[in-house]
Amino acid sequence: KQPEEVFEVATISGTELGGVSADRKLVAELSKLLQSFNANEVILVTDGYSDEAVLPLVESRVPVSSVRRIVVKHSESIEETAALFSRYLRLMWENPRYARMALGIPGLLFLLFGILYLIPGAVNYYLIAIVLILGVVLLVKGFGVDRGVRNFYKWAKEYSPPPLPVQISNYTVIAGILCVAVSVYLGVANATSNVTPVPTDLAGWISALPTAAGFFIKGLMDLMVVGISIALFGRSIRLYFERDTRLLRNVALVVSIAWFRWILDGTANILIKPGVGLDNPEFSNLVFAIIVGILIAIASVLLVIVIHRSTKDFFQEPEVKAEENGKS
Repeated sequence: KQPEEVFEVATISGTELGGVSADRKLVAELSKLLQSFNANEVILVTDGYSDEAVLPLVESRVPVSSVRRIVVKHSESIEETAALFSRYLRLMWENPRYARMALGIPGLLFLLFGILYLIPGAVNYYLIAIVLILGVVLLVKGFGVDRGVRNFYKWAKEYSPPPLPVQISNYTVIAGILCVAVSVYLGVANATSNVTPVPTDLAGWISALPTAAGFFIKGLMDLMVVGISIALFGRSIRLYFERDTRLLRNVALVVSIAWFRWILDGTANILIKPGVGLDNPEFSNLVFAIIVGILIAIASVLLVIVIHRSTKDFFQEPEVKAEENGKS
Protein backbone atom coordinates (compact mmCIF):
# COMPACT_ATOMS: atom_id res chain seq x y z
CA LYS A 1 0.00 0.00 0.00
CA GLN A 2 1.25 3.43 -0.98
CA PRO A 3 0.72 6.43 1.34
CA GLU A 4 -1.41 8.27 -1.21
CA GLU A 5 -3.64 5.24 -1.94
CA VAL A 6 -7.11 4.98 -0.42
CA PHE A 7 -8.74 1.55 -0.09
CA GLU A 8 -12.39 0.67 0.36
CA VAL A 9 -13.66 -2.83 1.17
CA ALA A 10 -16.92 -3.70 -0.59
CA THR A 11 -18.92 -6.87 -1.13
CA ILE A 12 -20.94 -7.66 -4.23
CA SER A 13 -22.66 -10.89 -5.19
CA GLY A 14 -24.91 -12.50 -7.76
CA THR A 15 -27.79 -14.83 -6.98
CA GLU A 16 -28.00 -18.44 -5.94
CA LEU A 17 -29.72 -19.28 -9.22
CA GLY A 18 -26.73 -18.22 -11.31
CA GLY A 19 -26.97 -17.47 -14.99
CA VAL A 20 -27.96 -14.15 -16.56
CA SER A 21 -29.88 -12.91 -13.52
CA ALA A 22 -26.82 -13.36 -11.29
CA ASP A 23 -24.58 -11.51 -13.77
CA ARG A 24 -27.01 -8.60 -14.00
CA LYS A 25 -27.27 -8.29 -10.22
CA LEU A 26 -23.49 -8.35 -9.83
CA VAL A 27 -22.99 -5.67 -12.52
CA ALA A 28 -25.74 -3.50 -11.02
CA GLU A 29 -24.16 -3.62 -7.55
CA LEU A 30 -20.70 -2.88 -8.99
CA SER A 31 -22.01 0.12 -10.97
CA LYS A 32 -23.75 1.50 -7.88
CA LEU A 33 -20.58 1.01 -5.84
CA LEU A 34 -18.45 2.88 -8.40
CA GLN A 35 -20.85 5.82 -8.24
CA SER A 36 -20.24 6.21 -4.50
CA PHE A 37 -16.51 5.41 -4.63
CA ASN A 38 -14.78 6.12 -7.93
CA ALA A 39 -12.08 3.45 -7.79
CA ASN A 40 -9.35 3.39 -10.44
CA GLU A 41 -8.48 -0.28 -9.84
CA VAL A 42 -9.77 -3.34 -7.99
CA ILE A 43 -8.25 -6.20 -6.04
CA LEU A 44 -10.71 -9.04 -6.59
CA VAL A 45 -11.13 -11.51 -3.73
CA THR A 46 -13.22 -14.59 -4.49
CA ASP A 47 -13.76 -18.09 -3.17
CA GLY A 48 -12.52 -19.52 -6.46
CA TYR A 49 -15.90 -20.62 -7.83
CA SER A 50 -16.96 -19.14 -11.18
CA ASP A 51 -13.95 -16.81 -11.44
CA GLU A 52 -14.04 -17.16 -15.21
CA ALA A 53 -17.56 -15.68 -15.21
CA VAL A 54 -17.05 -12.91 -12.63
CA LEU A 55 -13.66 -11.56 -13.74
CA PRO A 56 -14.73 -10.31 -17.22
CA LEU A 57 -17.74 -8.54 -15.72
CA VAL A 58 -15.60 -6.63 -13.22
CA GLU A 59 -12.85 -5.84 -15.76
CA SER A 60 -15.42 -4.34 -18.12
CA ARG A 61 -16.13 -1.60 -15.50
CA VAL A 62 -12.81 -1.09 -13.70
CA PRO A 63 -9.25 -2.46 -14.09
CA VAL A 64 -8.38 -5.49 -11.93
CA SER A 65 -4.87 -5.25 -10.53
CA SER A 66 -4.89 -8.54 -8.60
CA VAL A 67 -6.99 -11.63 -7.94
CA ARG A 68 -6.95 -13.45 -4.62
CA ARG A 69 -8.73 -16.72 -3.94
CA ILE A 70 -9.71 -17.99 -0.51
CA VAL A 71 -11.01 -21.39 0.57
CA VAL A 72 -14.16 -21.42 2.69
CA LYS A 73 -14.26 -24.77 4.53
CA HIS A 74 -14.43 -26.79 1.31
CA SER A 75 -12.56 -27.20 -1.93
CA GLU A 76 -13.38 -25.41 -5.16
CA SER A 77 -14.22 -28.65 -6.96
CA ILE A 78 -16.84 -29.57 -4.35
CA GLU A 79 -18.53 -26.19 -4.73
CA GLU A 80 -18.48 -26.41 -8.50
CA THR A 81 -19.89 -29.93 -8.38
CA ALA A 82 -22.67 -28.85 -6.02
CA ALA A 83 -23.49 -25.85 -8.20
CA LEU A 84 -23.51 -27.97 -11.34
CA PHE A 85 -25.72 -30.57 -9.69
CA SER A 86 -28.18 -27.92 -8.48
CA ARG A 87 -28.24 -26.34 -11.94
CA TYR A 88 -29.13 -29.61 -13.64
CA LEU A 89 -31.66 -30.41 -10.93
CA ARG A 90 -33.34 -27.06 -11.49
CA LEU A 91 -33.26 -27.66 -15.24
CA MET A 92 -35.02 -31.01 -14.84
CA TRP A 93 -37.59 -29.43 -12.53
CA GLU A 94 -38.43 -26.34 -14.59
CA ASN A 95 -37.87 -27.41 -18.21
CA PRO A 96 -40.89 -29.38 -19.52
CA ARG A 97 -38.73 -31.16 -22.08
CA TYR A 98 -36.57 -32.82 -19.41
CA ALA A 99 -39.24 -32.96 -16.71
CA ARG A 100 -41.29 -35.45 -18.74
CA MET A 101 -38.50 -38.01 -18.59
CA ALA A 102 -36.80 -37.18 -15.28
CA LEU A 103 -39.94 -36.56 -13.23
CA GLY A 104 -42.87 -37.85 -15.26
CA ILE A 105 -41.80 -41.49 -15.50
CA PRO A 106 -40.79 -41.85 -11.81
CA GLY A 107 -44.00 -40.07 -10.85
CA LEU A 108 -45.99 -42.52 -12.95
CA LEU A 109 -44.21 -45.45 -11.33
CA PHE A 110 -44.90 -44.10 -7.82
CA LEU A 111 -48.55 -43.51 -8.72
CA LEU A 112 -48.83 -47.02 -10.12
CA PHE A 113 -47.28 -48.45 -6.97
CA GLY A 114 -49.80 -46.59 -4.82
CA ILE A 115 -52.74 -47.83 -6.90
CA LEU A 116 -51.50 -51.43 -6.87
CA TYR A 117 -50.84 -51.24 -3.13
CA LEU A 118 -54.51 -50.48 -2.52
CA ILE A 119 -55.56 -53.59 -4.45
CA PRO A 120 -54.99 -56.80 -2.45
CA GLY A 121 -52.27 -58.93 -4.04
CA ALA A 122 -51.79 -56.58 -7.00
CA VAL A 123 -48.52 -55.14 -5.71
CA ASN A 124 -46.83 -58.41 -6.69
CA TYR A 125 -47.22 -57.35 -10.33
CA TYR A 126 -45.43 -54.03 -9.77
CA LEU A 127 -42.14 -55.28 -11.23
CA ILE A 128 -43.93 -56.46 -14.38
CA ALA A 129 -45.62 -53.05 -14.66
CA ILE A 130 -42.24 -51.29 -14.36
CA VAL A 131 -40.76 -53.45 -17.11
CA LEU A 132 -43.75 -52.78 -19.38
CA ILE A 133 -43.66 -49.01 -18.83
CA LEU A 134 -39.91 -48.75 -19.34
CA GLY A 135 -40.16 -50.99 -22.39
CA VAL A 136 -42.82 -48.76 -23.93
CA VAL A 137 -40.80 -45.61 -23.20
CA LEU A 138 -37.60 -47.06 -24.67
CA LEU A 139 -39.50 -48.33 -27.71
CA VAL A 140 -41.13 -44.94 -28.32
CA LYS A 141 -37.88 -43.01 -27.94
CA GLY A 142 -35.71 -45.55 -29.74
CA PHE A 143 -37.85 -45.79 -32.88
CA GLY A 144 -38.82 -42.11 -32.84
CA VAL A 145 -42.54 -42.79 -32.44
CA ASP A 146 -43.01 -39.51 -30.57
CA ARG A 147 -41.33 -37.56 -33.37
CA GLY A 148 -43.45 -39.36 -35.93
CA VAL A 149 -46.64 -38.50 -34.04
CA ARG A 150 -45.59 -34.85 -33.76
CA ASN A 151 -44.74 -34.68 -37.46
CA PHE A 152 -48.06 -36.30 -38.37
CA TYR A 153 -49.94 -33.85 -36.16
CA LYS A 154 -48.08 -30.95 -37.76
CA TRP A 155 -48.82 -32.31 -41.24
CA ALA A 156 -52.52 -32.82 -40.41
CA LYS A 157 -52.74 -29.31 -38.95
CA GLU A 158 -51.17 -27.69 -42.01
CA TYR A 159 -52.76 -30.03 -44.57
CA SER A 160 -54.53 -28.33 -47.45
CA PRO A 161 -56.80 -30.57 -49.56
CA PRO A 162 -55.91 -30.80 -53.27
CA PRO A 163 -58.29 -29.74 -56.05
CA LEU A 164 -61.51 -31.73 -56.48
CA PRO A 165 -60.37 -33.68 -59.59
CA VAL A 166 -57.25 -34.79 -57.72
CA GLN A 167 -59.37 -35.88 -54.75
CA ILE A 168 -61.64 -37.92 -57.04
CA SER A 169 -58.61 -39.53 -58.67
CA ASN A 170 -57.04 -40.41 -55.31
CA TYR A 171 -60.33 -41.81 -54.02
CA THR A 172 -60.84 -44.03 -57.06
CA VAL A 173 -57.23 -45.26 -56.86
CA ILE A 174 -57.73 -46.28 -53.22
CA ALA A 175 -61.07 -47.93 -54.09
CA GLY A 176 -59.44 -49.75 -57.00
CA ILE A 177 -56.59 -51.04 -54.83
CA LEU A 178 -59.10 -52.33 -52.25
CA CYS A 179 -61.08 -54.08 -54.99
CA VAL A 180 -57.94 -55.76 -56.34
CA ALA A 181 -56.92 -56.85 -52.83
CA VAL A 182 -60.37 -58.33 -52.14
CA SER A 183 -60.35 -60.02 -55.56
CA VAL A 184 -57.11 -61.81 -54.66
CA TYR A 185 -58.76 -63.07 -51.47
CA LEU A 186 -61.81 -64.24 -53.43
CA GLY A 187 -59.54 -66.03 -55.90
CA VAL A 188 -57.73 -67.88 -53.12
CA ALA A 189 -61.03 -68.77 -51.43
CA ASN A 190 -62.50 -70.04 -54.71
CA ALA A 191 -59.42 -72.15 -55.43
CA THR A 192 -59.30 -73.74 -51.97
CA SER A 193 -63.02 -74.55 -52.00
CA ASN A 194 -62.99 -76.22 -55.44
CA VAL A 195 -59.68 -78.09 -55.33
CA THR A 196 -60.59 -81.19 -53.31
CA PRO A 197 -59.11 -83.25 -51.86
CA VAL A 198 -56.15 -81.12 -50.87
CA PRO A 199 -52.90 -82.67 -52.23
CA THR A 200 -50.49 -84.03 -49.65
CA ASP A 201 -47.34 -84.45 -51.74
CA LEU A 202 -45.39 -82.48 -54.34
CA ALA A 203 -46.66 -84.53 -57.29
CA GLY A 204 -50.24 -83.96 -56.21
CA TRP A 205 -49.68 -80.20 -55.96
CA ILE A 206 -48.08 -80.09 -59.42
CA SER A 207 -51.02 -81.96 -60.98
CA ALA A 208 -53.59 -79.81 -59.16
CA LEU A 209 -51.82 -76.51 -59.87
CA PRO A 210 -53.50 -75.76 -63.27
CA THR A 211 -56.96 -76.47 -61.86
CA ALA A 212 -56.24 -74.34 -58.78
CA ALA A 213 -54.97 -71.52 -61.01
CA GLY A 214 -58.14 -71.70 -63.12
CA PHE A 215 -60.44 -71.43 -60.11
CA PHE A 216 -58.20 -68.68 -58.71
CA ILE A 217 -58.64 -66.65 -61.91
CA LYS A 218 -62.40 -67.35 -61.86
CA GLY A 219 -62.65 -65.95 -58.35
CA LEU A 220 -60.64 -62.77 -58.87
CA MET A 221 -61.28 -61.72 -62.48
CA ASP A 222 -64.57 -59.81 -62.07
CA LEU A 223 -63.66 -57.70 -59.06
CA MET A 224 -60.09 -57.17 -60.25
CA VAL A 225 -61.26 -55.80 -63.61
CA VAL A 226 -63.78 -53.59 -61.81
CA GLY A 227 -61.09 -52.26 -59.46
CA ILE A 228 -58.63 -51.45 -62.26
CA SER A 229 -61.43 -49.83 -64.30
CA ILE A 230 -62.47 -47.69 -61.32
CA ALA A 231 -58.90 -46.44 -60.83
CA LEU A 232 -58.52 -45.64 -64.54
CA PHE A 233 -61.96 -43.98 -64.64
CA GLY A 234 -61.03 -41.68 -61.76
CA ARG A 235 -57.78 -40.81 -63.49
CA SER A 236 -59.75 -40.03 -66.66
CA ILE A 237 -61.89 -37.55 -64.73
CA ARG A 238 -58.77 -35.79 -63.49
CA LEU A 239 -57.23 -35.71 -66.98
CA TYR A 240 -60.50 -34.31 -68.38
CA PHE A 241 -60.45 -31.33 -66.03
CA GLU A 242 -56.75 -30.82 -66.74
CA ARG A 243 -57.42 -31.07 -70.51
CA ASP A 244 -54.62 -33.57 -70.82
CA THR A 245 -54.22 -35.47 -74.09
CA ARG A 246 -53.60 -38.65 -72.11
CA LEU A 247 -57.35 -38.74 -71.40
CA LEU A 248 -58.09 -40.44 -74.72
CA ARG A 249 -55.44 -43.10 -74.21
CA ASN A 250 -56.76 -43.67 -70.70
CA VAL A 251 -60.32 -44.21 -71.97
CA ALA A 252 -59.05 -46.63 -74.62
CA LEU A 253 -57.19 -48.52 -71.90
CA VAL A 254 -60.39 -48.79 -69.83
CA VAL A 255 -62.19 -50.40 -72.78
CA SER A 256 -59.35 -52.87 -73.32
CA ILE A 257 -59.20 -53.77 -69.61
CA ALA A 258 -62.96 -54.35 -69.55
CA TRP A 259 -62.73 -56.81 -72.46
CA PHE A 260 -59.72 -58.49 -70.85
CA ARG A 261 -62.19 -60.05 -68.42
CA TRP A 262 -63.39 -62.42 -71.18
CA ILE A 263 -59.81 -63.39 -71.99
CA LEU A 264 -59.27 -64.26 -68.32
CA ASP A 265 -62.48 -66.28 -68.29
CA GLY A 266 -61.39 -68.26 -71.35
CA THR A 267 -57.96 -68.87 -69.84
CA ALA A 268 -59.51 -70.14 -66.60
CA ASN A 269 -61.82 -72.52 -68.50
CA ILE A 270 -58.85 -73.97 -70.40
CA LEU A 271 -56.94 -74.52 -67.16
CA ILE A 272 -59.91 -76.24 -65.52
CA LYS A 273 -60.89 -78.31 -68.56
CA PRO A 274 -57.80 -78.55 -70.79
CA GLY A 275 -58.23 -79.24 -74.47
CA VAL A 276 -56.83 -78.16 -77.84
CA GLY A 277 -58.33 -77.62 -81.29
CA LEU A 278 -61.19 -75.47 -82.45
CA ASP A 279 -63.57 -78.37 -81.78
CA ASN A 280 -63.06 -77.74 -78.08
CA PRO A 281 -65.50 -74.94 -77.13
CA GLU A 282 -63.27 -73.65 -74.33
CA PHE A 283 -60.28 -73.38 -76.67
CA SER A 284 -62.29 -71.71 -79.45
CA ASN A 285 -63.83 -69.23 -76.98
CA LEU A 286 -60.37 -68.21 -75.77
CA VAL A 287 -59.09 -67.71 -79.32
CA PHE A 288 -62.22 -65.70 -80.18
CA ALA A 289 -61.81 -63.51 -77.07
CA ILE A 290 -58.16 -62.79 -77.91
CA ILE A 291 -58.96 -61.88 -81.54
CA VAL A 292 -61.84 -59.63 -80.52
CA GLY A 293 -59.64 -58.01 -77.86
CA ILE A 294 -56.99 -57.19 -80.46
CA LEU A 295 -59.63 -55.70 -82.76
CA ILE A 296 -61.07 -53.65 -79.90
CA ALA A 297 -57.60 -52.33 -79.05
CA ILE A 298 -56.97 -51.35 -82.69
CA ALA A 299 -60.38 -49.69 -82.95
CA SER A 300 -59.76 -47.80 -79.71
CA VAL A 301 -56.43 -46.49 -80.97
CA LEU A 302 -57.97 -45.34 -84.27
CA LEU A 303 -60.85 -43.71 -82.40
CA VAL A 304 -58.40 -41.91 -80.12
CA ILE A 305 -56.52 -40.54 -83.14
CA VAL A 306 -59.73 -39.30 -84.78
CA ILE A 307 -61.06 -37.69 -81.60
CA HIS A 308 -57.71 -36.06 -80.84
CA ARG A 309 -57.57 -34.47 -84.30
CA SER A 310 -61.12 -33.18 -84.05
CA THR A 311 -60.72 -31.76 -80.52
CA LYS A 312 -57.32 -30.11 -80.69
CA ASP A 313 -58.70 -26.86 -79.29
CA PHE A 314 -59.94 -28.61 -76.13
CA PHE A 315 -56.69 -30.26 -75.13
CA GLN A 316 -53.70 -28.23 -73.98
CA GLU A 317 -50.20 -28.82 -75.18
CA PRO A 318 -47.60 -29.78 -72.54
CA GLU A 319 -45.74 -26.45 -72.95
CA VAL A 320 -48.90 -24.41 -72.30
CA LYS A 321 -49.76 -26.57 -69.29
CA ALA A 322 -46.27 -26.11 -67.84
CA GLU A 323 -46.54 -22.33 -68.23
CA GLU A 324 -49.91 -22.29 -66.44
CA ASN A 325 -48.52 -24.40 -63.59
CA GLY A 326 -45.58 -22.01 -63.29
CA LYS A 327 -47.89 -19.01 -63.09
CA SER A 328 -50.09 -20.68 -60.51
